[in-house]
Parts: sequence; structure tokens; C-alpha cells
Amino acid sequence: MIDAVPSTEIVITAERAPEQAADTPASVSIIDGRTIERLGDPLIPSLLRLTPSVSVSTSGPGGSLTEVRIRGSENNHTLLFVDGIRANDPATGNQPRFELLNSDLASRIEVVRGPQSALWGSEAVGGVVAVNGIAAQASSYALGFEGGSFGFLRGSASGSIASEQGDLSAGIGWQKASGIDAFDGNGDKDGYRNLSARVRGSWTLGPGLKFGAAAFSLSGRSEFDGYNPNPPFQHTDTLDSSRNRLSATRLWTEIGETDASWSGRVGGSFLSSRNRNFLDDIELNRTSGTRSALDAQVQHRFRTGDVDHRFILAADHETEDFKARDINFGGATDQDQSRKHSSLTGEWRADAGPISADLAVRHDAFNRFKDATTIRASLLANVGGGFSIAGSYGEGIAQPTFFDLYGFFPNAFVGNPSLRPEYSRGFEGSLRYRKASFGASLTAYRQWLKDEIIDTFDPSTFLSSTDNRKTASRRSGIEAQADWSIGEKLRISANYSYLRASEPNDLGSKVREARRPKHSGAISVDGRIDRFTYGASMAYVGSRIDTDFEVFPYQRVRLGSYWLAGARLGFEVTRGVQLFTRVANAFDANYQDALGYRTEGRSIYGGIRLARGR
Repeated sequence: MIDAVPSTEIVITAERAPEQAADTPASVSIIDGRTIERLGDPLIPSLLRLTPSVSVSTSGPGGSLTEVRIRGSENNHTLLFVDGIRANDPATGNQPRFELLNSDLASRIEVVRGPQSALWGSEAVGGVVAVNGIAAQASSYALGFEGGSFGFLRGSASGSIASEQGDLSAGIGWQKASGIDAFDGNGDKDGYRNLSARVRGSWTLGPGLKFGAAAFSLSGRSEFDGYNPNPPFQHTDTLDSSRNRLSATRLWTEIGETDASWSGRVGGSFLSSRNRNFLDDIELNRTSGTRSALDAQVQHRFRTGDVDHRFILAADHETEDFKARDINFGGATDQDQSRKHSSLTGEWRADAGPISADLAVRHDAFNRFKDATTIRASLLANVGGGFSIAGSYGEGIAQPTFFDLYGFFPNAFVGNPSLRPEYSRGFEGSLRYRKASFGASLTAYRQWLKDEIIDTFDPSTFLSSTDNRKTASRRSGIEAQADWSIGEKLRISANYSYLRASEPNDLGSKVREARRPKHSGAISVDGRIDRFTYGASMAYVGSRIDTDFEVFPYQRVRLGSYWLAGARLGFEVTRGVQLFTRVANAFDANYQDALGYRTEGRSIYGGIRLARGR
């Protein structure tokens, strides 16, 4: 279920410590495991499209490069966690690789909207997305296979065990599709394949002492239509492809019970990525990156009078390395760069009956560019009758990418090592209602983005570079959500979002930002009746602006609105054995998320699922 204001769900990323969703002032959407299974979408971006103020742009058919923008922010302004590991790719400008996320390995998706850098640091400008793997349950397993239109095949296996001393869960998922021609429908098909795996476990070593480990690996190959290498360099039908790999490991130790007076944790993680681009079978270039991180956090709970307090102090240290290699330019664009940064975060929360307040302050010290300090302050008040009001102020930062700082392309581009981090601040206020099985919320927000990193061009040298924009981009909007359930038979969620996003153009005027729909919304239903399980969703994406880079001067083009619907129906033929069928793009919408890149029409699939203990 995609909850409006969930009351019993635990939110992980809205604060530095887990908290019940009804008790956090943050704007949060949670997609639970039953919704993920019953809707049946193979990739996580299709599920994110169903949450408020989340715009998904895929450059072609499924598995292609996917951009996710929260509340009108940039694609690299979303921070992604996978099983608690910071997963933005250091080898591609710290962008999250959403196209690699296989939904078969997810049991829960959490989306926190609004600037969250005071809690989590760089890239948390538009919001945070946390994807959690299969939850550990005693003696449970699941196997699945599916096939259908456009040469699509999909298989997965997962299992878990749990006891009083510990738990262990693991899963693997594989997908492939021959796809469609993304250019004009008359050329070669552009398909994809990916392979994903994850494992997570924890062991209780003694009273108040727990050790945990988690790891994941994401790999994929995506075919796409690029640009003619010869003048006039137009978008055309090509044999381009990219091969991507992202893997990470995290170890941690928890000391003390979370509800004890004192508790804490220490941990470390390591992430590596590699991206290679090909034309036919000829490698053009490659990038790789690593991120090593150490973190520690201590929490103190205490009470003064009628007020419960929680204070958290956290410290983080991170090292990133980046390498770029080209084949077709004789190594002229090669790079070997590294950077470090440390941070200190303090968060205080107070609960006084129906009123809760939260304040977080974080300082990030960078060795390559200017330091940054961010703040988040919020307040939640339960006013009775199921109603509550919430408000918050938050700040966000996004560090310059390695290419922004040091990139080089002969006679065309040179980076700018004097860049500053991008900075955002925003306010939001919401009215919420929760009574029994019905919940609703109405939220209004306003955000500013300063020091945005933009491309520049010097007509005297004919060189492009990067710089911080002198004036601010502005985003404001409204989000309305509602959810209702009748036990297991029916659960329904609906939302509508209005967004106004503008940026200054070269003449100083405000223009609408590209690939951001002004109107969007979604409705999803799922449930179980006897042996039948079902799920269906319909997303509306309003008209957007994109830029046509084919002919100079570049023109702004309007992309039309569309409805995207899907459904899945399963039947349990015997205990633990389910047959199912699924349809995607049920209305056969003819749409483009990115100008010049076609998407699939209506498609139909069927499969089998074996499960025990779930």
C-alpha cells in the first residue's frame, strides 16, 4: 500500500533513528511488500511513479537510462539508499542508477520528500529514496518466473531464516528484454538485461550487542540509440550500448537497545562501480569509482518533566576515487581523481504529549571545495479528532561531480575546480487526517536552489565549462494523498501533485524547467479475495517541456500528457503455488519521457510463483 499518513509503519530515513511514520513531520510515502508483489512491476522506477511529486523519465524502453526527480529537483539531487548503503554512483556524477533496481529484491520502498541534507548530507536536495531488501522470516522462500511481450523474461529466487539469535536473507533476480527500436521503430531493437543479488544478516552476540552485514550487486546492459559521430551529430539509429556494474558491502555493530538511555552504532561500507560505453562491439570509454565510508552514531534518551528527549550525535568520513578512460581519443580525456570529506551531525527531538519538535544541524567539511552547514527544523501537533498539522524547514546540498570539477575534452570542454556545492532551502506545511482504515493529507511546499551548476560556453575560445549560476531556481507545489482499506480484500491509494518549477534563462527571464510535469497523479489498488490476488495502478503524467538539441538554436518542445495503466491477477492453484498474468501500458499509450526516445506499447505477461512462509 502507498500510504498517505501511515500510522504503524516505521520510517527509517526521515530521522537519524527509526520512528513511527505518524510521529514524523516529514512528507513520507511507503510502498510495502504486498503492493510490490501484487502490482508486479519488474523495475522499481515504475513503482516510484505512483508516489506524489516524483517524476520518472526513461530514455527509451524499460531498462534504459532513468531519471527520477522529486519535487522538481535535478536527477542527481536524489539520495538513494539500498539496504542502508549510500548507493549513488560516484562514476556517473553521483547519480542514482534507478534503471538497475530490480523490484524482485525489494520488500519495502520509502520516499522522503524535501531537502534532507541536515540528516544525510550531499545529494539529499529533492529527497531520499530507501530500498530495503527481502525481510528475514523464519523458513521462508520464494521462486518466480515470468515471460511475455517484447522478448521479456524474468526469474528470481529469495529466502530467509530467522531465530532469536539472528537472521539471514538473500535473493537473486534476473531480467532481459529484446525491447523495441527507440529511435523511429524501423531500426534495430534496443533491449536490456540485468542481474541483481543481495544478502543481509544480523547476529545477536549478547545483551545489547548486535553485529550486522549487508551486500548487494547490480549489473546491467542497456542498448540505446545515440548520436551520429559525424557532422551534424544528430540523434539517429545506432548500435550504442552501456554496461554497468554497482556493488557494495556494509558491516556494522549496534551497542545497547534502541529504547535504552544510551545506545549507538559504528559501521563501515565500501562501494565500487564501473560503466563502459560501446558502439557495436567497440569500446568507446569507461568510468569507474569507489566510495569508502566510516560512520558512528550515539543516541541518548532522557526525560525532563513531561517532555521526552532524544539526542543523536553522528560522525561520518568518506573517501571517493574516480577514474575515466577513453579508447577512441587516445587517452586525452583520462582522469584519476580523489576527494575526501567528513561530517558531524547533531539531532534533537522532543515529544511533549501531542506536540513533537525536531532540530538537526550538520557540517560537511570537503577537501576539494567549500564546506557547507545545513539545518532542518520541524514541528508536528496532533490537534484531535484524527487531525494533525506539520511544518518544516530544510536545507540541502549537492557536491560538484568529478567531471564538473576536472573533466576535459580536447578543444571542447574543461572543468572548473572553483565550483561551490549547490544549495537548496525549502519550507513545507501539511494538514493530515488518520482515522481507523482511512488516511489523507494535504501538503504545500516551496523551495529555492542556489549556486546551481550549469554549462557555460566561451565564444572567444569556443570552450565549454561549468559555473555556479548567480540567480536561483524556484520550485513550489501542492500534494494531496488519500488511502483506504477493507482488510485484505481491498486497499486503495490515490494522489495528485501540482508543481511549478522555473529557472532563469540566458536573458534573465524565468522559464519552465524541462521534464517536470505541472500536473501528475496516480491511483493504485490491491487486495486478496479467496485464492485470487490482484493489483492495478494508473499514473497520470501531465505535459512537460523538453529541449530539441538537433538544430541550433535549440528549441523548447512540448511533450504531451499521458495515462499509464497496469494490472496483475494471480490465482493460487494450490498452497504455495500461484499462476499469474500481468499487463503493462494497458491503454497502449504512445508517449515519450525524453524527446526522441520511443517507449513500449501495450504488453502482456504470464508466470508462476512458488512461495512458503510469505
